Amino acid sequence: MAENKKAGAFDIRVVIAALVGIYGVVLTVLGIVEKQPEIDKAAGININLWGGLAMLVFAALFVLWARLRPIAVPTEEETTEQ
Repeated sequence: MAENKKAGAFDIRVVIAALVGIYGVVLTVLGIVEKQPEIDKAAGININLWGGLAMLVFAALFVLWARLRPIAVPTEEETTEQ
């Protein structure tokens, strides 16, 4: 009986985490360098900063989920036996 392989980088959760993480980094940087008049337009809340940080946390949780519960991909030998 052959061993199951892990999906690794091809796991859709890792791809989603990478995309959300990239957007999160961009928003966080924009939030850090934001001018005060732009912040005042959003009722004094730095939306870019908080949104970016939330996206980074979301991406980290997705990566953690993918690492703790990896998807097992059946090998070719297992699929032919069934």
